[in-house]
Amino acid sequence: MNILVCIKQVPGTNKVEVDPVTGVLNRKGVDSKMNPYDLYAIETALRLKEKHGGYVSVISMGPPQAKAIIYEAYSMGADAGALISDRKFGGADVLATSYTLAQGIQKFGTFDLILCGKQTTDGDTAQVGPEISEWLNIPCVTDVRKIVEMEQDAMVVEVDMPHDIEILRIQFPCLLTVEKDIYQPRLPSYRKKVDTRDRPVQMFSLEDLDDQDERKYGLSGSPTQVQRIFPPEQNNKRELWDGTGEALSDRLYQKVKELKFV
Repeated sequence: MNILVCIKQVPGTNKVEVDPVTGVLNRKGVDSKMNPYDLYAIETALRLKEKHGGYVSVISMGPPQAKAIIYEAYSMGADAGALISDRKFGGADVLATSYTLAQGIQKFGTFDLILCGKQTTDGDTAQVGPEISEWLNIPCVTDVRKIVEMEQDAMVVEVDMPHDIEILRIQFPCLLTVEKDIYQPRLPSYRKKVDTRDRPVQMFSLEDLDDQDERKYGLSGSPTQVQRIFPPEQNNKRELWDGTGEALSDRLYQKVKELKFV
């Protein structure tokens, strides 16, 4: 089985400035890490490889320094990696991002199974994975919490729905987004890190993709327009009350009512 995991480098802190004009995160000088949800997708791929055999690749879209998370995936057990990187991809929304990744995946190879984390911590849209499947014209299942069974040409998965659990059978090739409860991600191996430090990362720019229409990438290909970005207001106001339990409970009720919480 040929498995591909889509991963992303995200800011390692919530103290990130936003460009007031473009609404794009300013990542310069900000520590970065692999998107935590993607670790569960990598672990799922490695577990499937260990049990059923196969080959695990990872792909990411980002600046050149995003190679770091590909090498992190190598140290966990991934076999190959690719990075889609070009300044023209900057500022992409979920539509442009998913299209860029789909184009890169088609150049990278043919895969039976594509895995994505449920969402990213910097966007929280949970839309990129399903949109990739649309561009690639393959079936998709989101919120997968368990791999129930593997078959020759399909797999059975358990899906975490809002009010119940569904069991679905999906044909290969397909794309899954996985929940964080599916497996506990393993730690990177120092030995693998040493052994893979010279392993190449395949690079793709706009010139390498089949569709080189710049209007479909980056800010130009992003129909989502950011109207306003602002940090959440901090309210450190507090009140200290003294009194009996009966008096304080009545006062608390009046305060909650005043604030229109009830």
